[in-house]
Amino acid sequence: QVHLVESGGGLVRPGGSLKLTCAASGNSFSNSTMGWFRQAPGKEREVVAVVDWRLPDAYYADSVKGRFTISRDNAKNTVYLQMNSLKPEDTAVYYCAADRSWSVYAVHYDYWGQGTQVTVSS
Repeated sequence: QVHLVESGGGLVRPGGSLKLTCAASGNSFSNSTMGWFRQAPGKEREVVAVVDWRLPDAYYADSVKGRFTISRDNAKNTVYLQMNSLKPEDTAVYYCAADRSWSVYAVHYDYWGQGTQVTVSS
């Protein structure tokens, strides 16, 4: 079992930065694949970034490559998403997710946080 709580969302201007944090509880965190997903109104949930527990393997959606960075601290049971050069199209609810196996598909993830809103607007 893994319990996930996201934080760090908010309102930011285009070109700005935010850092999301996902705090995990449960003794299987260090062996889990961790992912960040997002869902905008009227759209399907999509992958943003995924990190394997055996760093440094990571996957990024094309739309965020070069702007977002996923990282994890197994000692703190925490995964981060640093978001730079934010665009209005990055506006969405961002979710942290965990699973035992590597995947970039939301349907494969067993554990989800409650989500945090990110709004990019001037």
